[in-house]
Amino acid sequence: MSHATAEKAATAEPEPAAPKKKALSEGKKAERRLGWLLCAPAALTMVAVTGWPILYSLLLSMQKFDLKFPDRTEWVWFDNYVAVLSSPYWWNAVWVTVVLTVVTVAVELVLGMSLALIMHRALVGRGIVRTTTLIPYGIVTVVAAFSWRFAWTPGTGYLAEALGGDPVLTEKIPALMVVGLAEIWKTTPFMALLLMAGLALVPDDLLKAAAMDGASGWQRFIRITVPIMKPAILVALLFRTLDAFRIFDNLFVLTAGSQGTSSVSMLTYNNLIKGLNLGIGSTMSVLIFIMVAIIAFVFIKLFGTAAPGSDDGGKR
Repeated sequence: MSHATAEKAATAEPEPAAPKKKALSEGKKAERRLGWLLCAPAALTMVAVTGWPILYSLLLSMQKFDLKFPDRTEWVWFDNYVAVLSSPYWWNAVWVTVVLTVVTVAVELVLGMSLALIMHRALVGRGIVRTTTLIPYGIVTVVAAFSWRFAWTPGTGYLAEALGGDPVLTEKIPALMVVGLAEIWKTTPFMALLLMAGLALVPDDLLKAAAMDGASGWQRFIRITVPIMKPAILVALLFRTLDAFRIFDNLFVLTAGSQGTSSVSMLTYNNLIKGLNLGIGSTMSVLIFIMVAIIAFVFIKLFGTAAPGSDDGGKR
């Protein structure tokens, strides 16, 4: 060690010791053990119910398992993953799913926020406005999808006749646009409902004080309302993104996955249920599970620290 280094080490101030964790009393330890014991049956049941299907799908995904040829079952390890990830049909379904998810969730966030602001501030007919807005969300998705299908069927549909009678559901891009509109119409009320709950967190006194200081309506919305609503916005975006990524009902009824409009869920259904190919279908299911887990992880990492009362690490 050089003389300068030794002198620097001798004069450096010692680092503050980490605070010692307070020891729990015997009563607290007993309460904690009792809590674990009471939660254990429910926790074990949840692990068994959710864990076994995941594990079984993982095992099936590593086998060549076709119910039409059960005597040809064999272990192929990761060959199914190579087959799926090198298939253009899979990547087309991923593209369709991602585009529908991003576009519909973005539009629903804007429309949902607008509806939430209207329902939150409406002084006359508030109950009628809220009830009317939430009607589409109360309709069963398959029923709503059939209404959209009939509306866009040439000869019987008023929307198809209004736009010249072209069969839009038989072409890829127009069909995807109709599917996106059906998704937005159906689930925007759900987004508005969650955002309206977030608006209730914004104190009116704070908005009035900002208005008296000369802040415009847009400035109050961006600098006060949105930051306070971040937890509600996170929940709304996370729920809708995961839901939109698993889109199935509207595509099944409107296009049946024809003309390259299959989502990853529909492609998995076609292989697993219609094709009886348990190996390939389970492989797709595992890949969807991984993608959904990544989406949830990214959302929590990006927006988790926005929750009120959280520290810099996103912990309470």
